[in-house]
Amino acid sequence: MKSIRSYYRAFVWLIVISAGATFVACNSSKNGQGENQQSKMLIGAGSTFINPIMSHWIADFHNSHPDVQINYQSIGSGGGIQQLKQGLVDFGASDAALDDQQLQSMPPLVQIPESAGPVCITYNLPDLKEPLKLSSATLAAIYLGEIKTWQDPRIKKDNAGVTLPKDPVVVAHRSDGSGTTNIFTTYLSAVSPAWEKKVGKGIAVSWPVGLGGKGSEGVTGVVKQTPGAIGYVELSYATENKLPVAKIGNAAGEFVEPTAAGATAAIEAFQPELAKDVRTPVVNPPASAKDAYPISGLTFLLIPKQGKSPEREQAVKDFVQYIITDGQNVAEGLQYSKLPSGLADQDEKLLAELQTGGQQTSTSRSPAQ
Repeated sequence: MKSIRSYYRAFVWLIVISAGATFVACNSSKNGQGENQQSKMLIGAGSTFINPIMSHWIADFHNSHPDVQINYQSIGSGGGIQQLKQGLVDFGASDAALDDQQLQSMPPLVQIPESAGPVCITYNLPDLKEPLKLSSATLAAIYLGEIKTWQDPRIKKDNAGVTLPKDPVVVAHRSDGSGTTNIFTTYLSAVSPAWEKKVGKGIAVSWPVGLGGKGSEGVTGVVKQTPGAIGYVELSYATENKLPVAKIGNAAGEFVEPTAAGATAAIEAFQPELAKDVRTPVVNPPASAKDAYPISGLTFLLIPKQGKSPEREQAVKDFVQYIITDGQNVAEGLQYSKLPSGLADQDEKLLAELQTGGQQTSTSRSPAQ
């Protein structure tokens, strides 16, 4: 009898142990699945300039990679750089490439130009019957606060024979750190010694005059709501809000409207310089580029060389590979410039610097980064 009870107790313990092992195995499987799902959740942040096409890229990439979820936060280039610096995101996007000094305070990263486009000058002059024309000198004088009315002789000279309103000029600009601001102020610094001396360039500057708006949406809102206002935004924002855009005088003396083709012409004019350093600004191209729009800029993906996990590293690399290849085919339809072949080839070489599998790559930074 004692032997039977002993066998019974042993049998019960065997069932308990087996059940426990099954529970642990199932639980481990669920946890493993959760970890795998978490590894395919990517977070990016930064440029508002790139947000319209980035949204399209994310949706299109997800169709072919349903296991990868990407959340992009359009918070401005400055915000994206800070989040990347703090290790909060898998990639950043900026319309202002980081210089050598800025790179010293960042994790080792690669900067890959992935799109380009024009920064357009939009305005609220409903009685104007044809596109406004602005030379570089006139535009700089407006943002320096030297031109206070639309009847100023300098504006009249650019728009000979056109009836201009008597409204005061109301300048609108970004209030947050912005790569779009960097492109615009880099242009103003290139064409106006007075601007370069008094204000300079960067993602945030001390504006001499004007009303600030947060994000491109904020600047668009200021312009739409304020008669006589003038502001700078990405072309897509002006188009979506049915705002007119000015023709800007380039170095060849041509007044050129902001288009994807005009931005591509600006990039091609700087191809020799870009071959040495992809961070080269493409504003104010030389007079030989007659069709180039002068306020154009590249936007960059900022990608840590070592990601948060091998799975996320591979997912980021796959996403960037899509962007610089098939993703370029939708650029012009969304009013962005398709990267010239020479620059696309450079992107492939930069992407090759990103390793997967948790291996940290060299921390040396070439001039092209």
